Amino acid sequence: MTKPSSSETSRPVLRFLTCGSVDDGKSTLIGRLLYEQGLIFDDHMTALQSDSRKHGTTGEDIDFALLLDGLEAEREQGITIDVAYRYFATPRRHFIVADAPGHEQYTRNMATGASNSDLAVILVDASKGLMPQTRRHAMIASLLGIRYVVLAINKIDLVDFRQNVFDRVVAEFTAFAAAFGFKDIRPIPLAARFGDNVLSPSSRTPWYGGPPLMAYLETVEIDDDRAAQPFRMPVQWVNRPSADFRGFAGTVAAGAVAPGDPVVVLPSGQTSRIKDVLGPQGTVERAGAGAAVTVTLASEIDIARGDMLAAPDHRPPVADQFAAHLVWMSSEPLLPGRSYLMKINHVTMTASVTELKHRIDVENLDKLAAKTLAMNEIGVANLSLARPIPFDAYADNRTTGAFILIDRYSNETVAAGMIDFALRRATNIHYQPITVTKAERSRLMTHKPVVLWFTGLSGAGKSTIANLVEASLHARGVHTTLLDGDNIRHGLNKDLGFTAGERVENIRRIGEVAKLMTEAGLVVLCSFISPFRAERRMVRELLPEGEFIEVFVDADLDACIARDPKGLYRRALAGEIKNFTGVDQPYERPENAELTLDTAHDSAATLADQVVAELIRRRVF
Repeated sequence: MTKPSSSETSRPVLRFLTCGSVDDGKSTLIGRLLYEQGLIFDDHMTALQSDSRKHGTTGEDIDFALLLDGLEAEREQGITIDVAYRYFATPRRHFIVADAPGHEQYTRNMATGASNSDLAVILVDASKGLMPQTRRHAMIASLLGIRYVVLAINKIDLVDFRQNVFDRVVAEFTAFAAAFGFKDIRPIPLAARFGDNVLSPSSRTPWYGGPPLMAYLETVEIDDDRAAQPFRMPVQWVNRPSADFRGFAGTVAAGAVAPGDPVVVLPSGQTSRIKDVLGPQGTVERAGAGAAVTVTLASEIDIARGDMLAAPDHRPPVADQFAAHLVWMSSEPLLPGRSYLMKINHVTMTASVTELKHRIDVENLDKLAAKTLAMNEIGVANLSLARPIPFDAYADNRTTGAFILIDRYSNETVAAGMIDFALRRATNIHYQPITVTKAERSRLMTHKPVVLWFTGLSGAGKSTIANLVEASLHARGVHTTLLDGDNIRHGLNKDLGFTAGERVENIRRIGEVAKLMTEAGLVVLCSFISPFRAERRMVRELLPEGEFIEVFVDADLDACIARDPKGLYRRALAGEIKNFTGVDQPYERPENAELTLDTAHDSAATLADQVVAELIRRRVF
């Protein structure tokens, strides 16, 4: 392979995204760009001609969209599903282009492409005007830090190349995007299928005096202010091949670093100086934003993956609560209070949405009251993390201010997040030392504290068995308390209904109460349907190892309906009660409960004896 010349390697790189509503011609535009540049190999051209005859939508002409629609499902449906990346170059510039899907259900793919792009080419079908997905993509591009936009008004041939149609779309988009903070919006009329204004000016749009698309992309200057920002480097890997070397590897997210520079390690706040900066080829004198390096420090400091090296005089915020924009990507709705995994700056930890402040209407940017977010919806929320972390506002740094949320069971990425600012709610609140400890209370009571968590369908027998267990423990001198789902909703949780989100909050509150009661040394019996595994796991993680015992009261739905001690199933099946577990809301069976009680074969008294025997086996008393 021939080594690139210095002129080739010095050419700037532009990463741009094509997006917009379905059928606006994104893939066709990129295919036409590659064709006009002579960048389609002969064998690819032959395959494209064959595919055009088989799957194309342009008659006898070449369907350039098929060049990027690589998945068979995409070609058969005529849509783009995944983000297709292509690389090409001209004598003036290198390009990395991401072709994002237009269908609403693939908005998450578009967000992925936007997160790595400097410019967005937002296509609009001139014959249709702005579509909801066009507006959504413009908003997401803005949220993800894109500040340069080409408004590509495509298929201008379908409206006879009329200037008034072009002007109307430009005016509508400009008014809609006024609040997005775009530095430059460049409208260009296109007929991508035929090449009008793609590579050279079109004679069919004499009223347009601007540059064709390629000329603009070759010359647009993207401001990259990362070099002028304070130094940031999240630690990706602690490199210790031997006892004589301990380095910290990562990519410089902002600013620059050189030997001798002072540095602070966050969140610990320890300070040191840079000893050496190592690049792929060895020691370097200075490394700027975007460089992958390993640094060593002049002093021994305990640093782990996810810590951040920063300039001591310009430190990033460190907090365990912040406000952020969320782009929800999962078919399962957002549930405030549910425990998710957050991945940010190479560290993964538990996090939850404590409050959904509002949802954004993509049609008019109105802030709408909402209790949840559905797939592809965008909202602003407050989040709480398991521990403080260093970060920047996303508007200041697209690397250190971005995160994703992950479902703890399916490992599905459910949201992309952009941090707005830290919440300083608890800076004046500190833990108060307590003289009498949990262990001392436990010794006084002569038994260990523990939470017995009874879960199962309504009518399974949870409360009956829990009452029998408590009576047996009381007779043995064990200090107990019983928290029952119905009783709690008469007081502490009387403000909550039975939607999925309210059920999450119900269990979150009970988990905190149960934890406080174990601090008092009690055996806490909790009888709750608690239909979701995520919330049962959340309560488990509030407590030390061994202090949470999940008791699954196993009864099938038919048996519970037959018992129906409170007449609730009858009413739910008649439609009088909504969000009833087992009828119109799911129950997620425990996968690894410490104890499973088979109500089909044993009496409540026998099952209660099994629970007491388990406590004796665990030496709770």
